[in-house]
Amino acid sequence: MSGLIPQRFIDDLLDRVDLAELIGSRVTLKKAGGSYKARCPFHDEKTPSFNVRPDKGFYHCFGCGAHGDAISFVREFDHLGFTEAVEELARRAGLEVPYDQAARQEMQQARTLTDALEFANGFYRQALNQPGAAFARDYLRQRGLDAATIEQYQIGFAPGDGTALHQAAEPGLRGPLIETGTVSDKFGRPRDLFRNRIMFPIRNTRGKTIAFGGRTLGDDKAKYINSPESDVFHKSREIYGLYEAQRALRRLDRLLVVEGYMDVIALSQNGIHEAVATLGTATNQDSMQALLRHVRHIVFCFDGDNAGFRAADRAMDNALELMADGLHLQFLMLPEGEDPDTLVRKEGADAFRKRIEGATPLSRFLFDRQSQGLDLDQPEHRGELRARVEPLLNKMPRSTLRDAMWHEMLRLCGRRWQPRNDSFKGKGFKGKGFRGAERVSEDPVEVRLSKDGSLSLALIEAPDLAEEVLEAARRDRSLRQAGSLAQWIRESDIRQHREVIAALAYDSQARARFFHLFDGIEHVPERDNLIASAREILTPNQEAVRKQKIAALIKRKAAGEFTADDHRELKRLSSGEGV
Repeated sequence: MSGLIPQRFIDDLLDRVDLAELIGSRVTLKKAGGSYKARCPFHDEKTPSFNVRPDKGFYHCFGCGAHGDAISFVREFDHLGFTEAVEELARRAGLEVPYDQAARQEMQQARTLTDALEFANGFYRQALNQPGAAFARDYLRQRGLDAATIEQYQIGFAPGDGTALHQAAEPGLRGPLIETGTVSDKFGRPRDLFRNRIMFPIRNTRGKTIAFGGRTLGDDKAKYINSPESDVFHKSREIYGLYEAQRALRRLDRLLVVEGYMDVIALSQNGIHEAVATLGTATNQDSMQALLRHVRHIVFCFDGDNAGFRAADRAMDNALELMADGLHLQFLMLPEGEDPDTLVRKEGADAFRKRIEGATPLSRFLFDRQSQGLDLDQPEHRGELRARVEPLLNKMPRSTLRDAMWHEMLRLCGRRWQPRNDSFKGKGFKGKGFRGAERVSEDPVEVRLSKDGSLSLALIEAPDLAEEVLEAARRDRSLRQAGSLAQWIRESDIRQHREVIAALAYDSQARARFFHLFDGIEHVPERDNLIASAREILTPNQEAVRKQKIAALIKRKAAGEFTADDHRELKRLSSGEGV
């Protein structure tokens, strides 16, 4: 929806905003000549390295690299989306955002649905304090929750009466409640979806209720049920507890991903505020991308039973295609029979934090899991290990981590013979292989740039990518520098490589703004490689989906369920055609 806000309005808004006043309302600033200094709000530091230049309209931290304008500051500091940040700045400036009519109708529809869900949330919270909810209150006390935690997570109770919520709602809210699935009219008469259940509101990063989870207090077949998907709730993209984690921790460096609502809440009550939960039975790629939009370090925490290990395997499998240098994934498997809720109450927060700090890195977890049941002293078992691991490593994009894991696979397999020349073709190794105890001969190490650096360099070569990069930067806050450069290119109406070079050479403001843009980059790839890399970053999903479909078809073939249609589809996808 951000693209529906006219650029001229955004430019005018940024001109009106006093950047020092805006940042100074949240951070203590000290005047330093024509600029202001402060300790950076986006990372811990003892000496101020955060600089604000109101005359230039940007801020920059020389410690962590945070950089941007008023919109990006509000997005980062208040954890808002692009549209919400523009609306917040417009409200401060006394302006109204000029959406077109279609956008206004879409926003009004969303607000109507969230208004109805907010009403339902308030209804459930009030119901928890009514005489008929004594059993629900007893249950929460038995689970060790105090009043402050119940208030923080806005836990409520859905009465057993099947129409209590529908009857309490005003006529104007009943339609939206049905539209979100909170009330069902499946059988021709309204009936509340949640009955006799502890209610957990699911809130987005702006704190708006978008759905519910309900835990039964009776003998219902389904212990937990969630709201169905709606225009404001997409299960795979939402993270339970993220809003509360952002409120409790101004700087969110790491997320601990657990399996249930009560796990999140119990850990938070014990001071472990970074706990969140994905919604659904598995952490899929949409969930992974939602998590990675907020942090670069994720610890997955699962119960130590068979189901927990299967869930960990699925999370690892979905993470591999997204792994890149700079991402840090770990796995914490709890003792069998324990979950985070029970264990943190049993051993205390300090002991649980020690478990988190000792969580297993993804690389070691992968080899540990794939080595189970194998005796690596036997050549046949070493071959089996490679057969298990190689397809997993092939899912990963090229990176230092992937190369290191290839080395580890070869070390564990302990190859000592001369392989065929094409044994490692396409895998980052030359075909000479081992000779006796010699190491594998390797290709020259490829210099790997961050996504932000790659896109910034690509913009210098191809400024016509600015619109796509700017849209990507609005979705991914790690593309801070590329987004700033793309915005400048669009504002300056630059269309060719030589115009970028000339502007950076002769425009003193642009030169000052992007002076440190390429600090630390020691090698610039060729133009074609830069453009190809940028395209891969900007449109990664189609290739990932294609690989997933190929993997699924191969599994069907191995299981003897392969049809003629499956054969044609596999041939088409393997030829490189799109999904």
